[in-house]
Amino acid sequence: MKTVNMHEAKTHLSKLVEAAVKGEPFVIARAGKPLVKVMVIEDEPPPRLGFLAGQDSVPDDFDTMFAEEIQTLFEGSDGGA
Repeated sequence: MKTVNMHEAKTHLSKLVEAAVKGEPFVIARAGKPLVKVMVIEDEPPPRLGFLAGQDSVPDDFDTMFAEEIQTLFEGSDGGA
């Protein structure tokens, strides 16, 4: 892995970042001491939110989940009559 000093990193940042995006990470050092590693951020799936968090897939009945409860909330317990 390539190591560059702080001055070189500032001078050639665009070129270094372009190389990192192509799979060539590098280390920035100050006075010969490595400080940071620059590498591409891999695409990660977005976190699952809410009540489906941690599930591998959407349930088959997702479109009708809680349909009766929702209908009751809109129409009331007597069916809206």
